[in-house]
Amino acid sequence: MYLATTDAAATAKVTRGRVGGPVLALGAVSLVTDVSSEMVTAVLPLYFVLQLGLSPLQFGFLDGLYNGVTALVRLLGGRAADRGGRHKLVAGAGYALSALSRLGLLLAGGGTLGIGAALAADRIGKGVRTAPRDALISLSAPPDALGRAFGVHRAMDTTGALLGPLAAFALLWATADAYDAVFVVSFCVGLLGVLLLVAFVPGRAALPAHQREPRPVPRSQGRLLAPLRDPAFRRICAAAGLLGAATIGDSFLYLLLQRRLDFAVSWFPLLPLGAAAVYLALAVPAGRLGDRIGRRVPFLCGHVALLGGYLLFLATDAGPVLLVGVLLLLGVFYAATDGVLMALAGPVLPAAHRASGMALLQTGQALCRLLAAAGFGAAWTLWGSGPALVTAALALAAALAAATVLLSGRAGRGPADRGRPGTRQPSPAPPSEDPAPEGPDPQEPEHTGGPENTGPPPERPGPEAPHPERRPSRP
Repeated sequence: MYLATTDAAATAKVTRGRVGGPVLALGAVSLVTDVSSEMVTAVLPLYFVLQLGLSPLQFGFLDGLYNGVTALVRLLGGRAADRGGRHKLVAGAGYALSALSRLGLLLAGGGTLGIGAALAADRIGKGVRTAPRDALISLSAPPDALGRAFGVHRAMDTTGALLGPLAAFALLWATADAYDAVFVVSFCVGLLGVLLLVAFVPGRAALPAHQREPRPVPRSQGRLLAPLRDPAFRRICAAAGLLGAATIGDSFLYLLLQRRLDFAVSWFPLLPLGAAAVYLALAVPAGRLGDRIGRRVPFLCGHVALLGGYLLFLATDAGPVLLVGVLLLLGVFYAATDGVLMALAGPVLPAAHRASGMALLQTGQALCRLLAAAGFGAAWTLWGSGPALVTAALALAAALAAATVLLSGRAGRGPADRGRPGTRQPSPAPPSEDPAPEGPDPQEPEHTGGPENTGPPPERPGPEAPHPERRPSRP
């Protein structure tokens, strides 16, 4: 297992290299898959509310289903990936299921039940693949460069998010609002992403030896909730859950923009492009900033940006200011939180529980966002958009205060937590000793010395021998 050293030269050697091949390959798969998924996501609010005539309350429940139905399968997918080391296989199954769900939207027609089933299949696929994919990323990069690795992956993923709405807009323009064409093309692009995963993404067994667990985890330690035994990880989960419960979702923000500005519905699929462009520009800088000063800071600042987006709706009716400001703040929110949260949790989790722990974190956040989407939809239906936004802003401000307290401990401090992969760290070496070499776990006794060094090292360097009383007794 990789253990980061505090030696400045060693740290510089680790962090100066380029992002590894597995991260780039996973980024390419996510890019293509996101083109497929965002083609559908960009038109779903328009399709549900304007074409099918669903109320904001109905859309709130469907949007919550779209983001929160994956609770059980996310946990099972993470556990299956950890226990068998089948991260690539489990992730591939999730990508394939999401691609097939596009055909489900075609078969559903206008039936709410069929649409809900297709959305559930898509989210199940996303839930199955996300934790194994993020575990592969975290196992492919050293702990002190996880922010950059996740930033590069999220930037490539966001490139797909930019291209997806453009493709949907072009198809709707060319086919006179034929949503079926969007679903068919999305299915074909999703299959391409599955083929890229099979061809170019290495499995966990292909990772360097120092990034894998040296021995199998005993069955007694492989329980589903085992990662929650770590207090630092529990604090991260609690903070992410509180903030997720106050995140109403960008689909609602796009609907609010369309109704407030009253622009033609044919331009609606282009709204995510503004936020995605900001996300693409800031994802890598936000990850690198988190590696340097602590990942807690950008994570919390991202939610401050989201709060600013809520308040902007309440503060102004100026069309250009509202449009540019909300999309800008929403992009900052995603750039500073999405990959940064996984980089924050990665060093806290041991390699044997990496996918399971990330699945627990993502599941808790998704369930909280399910409650937030349903609650905001109900508040909008009962009270109107203005009071609903005021309630959401107050809830997010309170959640930010609580999350700041929860993350004020060791979790998220950046350099302090970069070498903590979930196991006990060896005590710092005395100044006279050389830094621990990169490679096998230094905790294993068979690697602490050669045949000529059978006893403990002397306590002080120099030509003088230790005091006779301190010499180890020999038989």
